[in-house]
Amino acid sequence: MSNIDLTHGDCLEVMKKKPKDIANIVFTSPPYNMNLRVRNGKHCSRQIIKEISTKYENFPDNLSMEDYFDFNCKVIDQCLRLSPMLFYNVQFLTGNKIALFRLIGKYAEYLKEIIVWDKVNAQPAIGESVLNSQFEVILVFDRNNAISRKFQCGNFARGTLSNCWAIKRGKKPVKCHGAIFPLELAEKVISNFTNEGDTILDPFMGTGTTGIAAKSMNRNFIGIELDEKYFKIAQTRISKCHTARQQRPLFL
Repeated sequence: MSNIDLTHGDCLEVMKKKPKDIANIVFTSPPYNMNLRVRNGKHCSRQIIKEISTKYENFPDNLSMEDYFDFNCKVIDQCLRLSPMLFYNVQFLTGNKIALFRLIGKYAEYLKEIIVWDKVNAQPAIGESVLNSQFEVILVFDRNNAISRKFQCGNFARGTLSNCWAIKRGKKPVKCHGAIFPLELAEKVISNFTNEGDTILDPFMGTGTTGIAAKSMNRNFIGIELDEKYFKIAQTRISKCHTARQQRPLFL
């Protein structure tokens, strides 16, 4: 049976208190800083109002570019302390792309692979002369052997898995959180790069999608979430999820 460890709190503060190498992989997606905008050639718009780009109910998601870069550096450092492998799902946007490009440069020696998540249907741009966005990326960091593209745990036969995954976003399981990745994405990472009994860490747990995927495939899960409402939703969703061994056959 899977061991589930859920904590309500600031992920940086919680991770600092945990011992090294508590997880086999980290699979997570940080806030995208979607509410930092550009006006007259400068970053601005640090408002805290609900608008079309707002993804969270109680989080402004509008750090300065420098603060966003520093925040992600701290998160990545802690993730790579707690696990040798980090799968970091991000999307390049106006409010984060400079910071993300800098991150790729800073952690180049740890960057093992870049997986493209093709969402199949492009999300329409909210401004004129802006390309529609159809993909996100998963930056794969390896603390021990990034120089090689070979994964220590790769549960797929040679030539059967590409680094471009076509997975539709699907319907949101809850309406109050606008940045939920599909369960299929979490399942694809966990099934291909971990084994039963391994531990998955998600420091931005949100409403618990990674935890559901981990538990359903007989993996242990450590989840951290800052927002109390999302944390309670995650608790409920994960508790209702059955592991593969608990599931009964449809026909007897």
